[in-house]
Amino acid sequence: METNHNEWLTLSGKTALVTGGTKGIGLAIAQRLSQAGAKVIVSARTQPTDGDPAHHFIAADLTKADDVAQLAEKINEQYGGIDILINNVGGLTTPPGGHSTLTDELWEQELQLNLISATRLDRTLLPQMLQKQSGVIIHISSVSGKQALWNLNMAYAVSKAALNSYSKALATELATQGIRVLTVAPGATRTPMMEGFIQEFANSQGLSYDEGIKQLLTQIGGIPMGRMAEPEEVAALVHFLVSPSAQYLTGSIYAIDGGSLPTVS
Repeated sequence: METNHNEWLTLSGKTALVTGGTKGIGLAIAQRLSQAGAKVIVSARTQPTDGDPAHHFIAADLTKADDVAQLAEKINEQYGGIDILINNVGGLTTPPGGHSTLTDELWEQELQLNLISATRLDRTLLPQMLQKQSGVIIHISSVSGKQALWNLNMAYAVSKAALNSYSKALATELATQGIRVLTVAPGATRTPMMEGFIQEFANSQGLSYDEGIKQLLTQIGGIPMGRMAEPEEVAALVHFLVSPSAQYLTGSIYAIDGGSLPTVS
């Protein structure tokens, strides 16, 4: 019998939530899942004026417990829960300079955004998944979680390393209950956030934008493939991982970095 390979990638009948789904990697993921047949809900702090009309938008600040509770309530009432959760909210918000620049408040800010927001949302939405004994959770991490740069992203790297560890532990806990948990760790990706970071770094060093990119890539050891990733390439990996094609995968971290990580694992 001939196999229809499209059946292994279709998401028809599935409902997905993509946090931070209005720009950059999150938007690319939302669009990819929608193209695969999923009903896609996106959340962000504010609704963009040029949002994708195919997506269902719910405003939420995931660093606030009340917003997460309201988001989950609206999802359960309007959509009957979700099948796929993409924890994409996150970012580098702390200044460069190493440990002396990082106050308690800055550490807490980075951990809230990159770790606690994911644990809080998982905890809120998991009861419905557990009731169905079905679901996929993807945590969008970063290669920084395995390669901290003390002078650029110390708190961010630590928060992403913690997210990696949490994701692995959650995957082990839920493996026998029909729920898969995976981590995707992009490297340098061409998003508005990354371009803003590069420009800010270049300005601080008195460099042009192109010189800033070159210096940053040198610091991380370069990218063997010679370029940054496109958001759509990250989205393609996420699509595969949430599809039936990946039904035996859980607990793993998938770096998508053009070969930049200098370690084996």
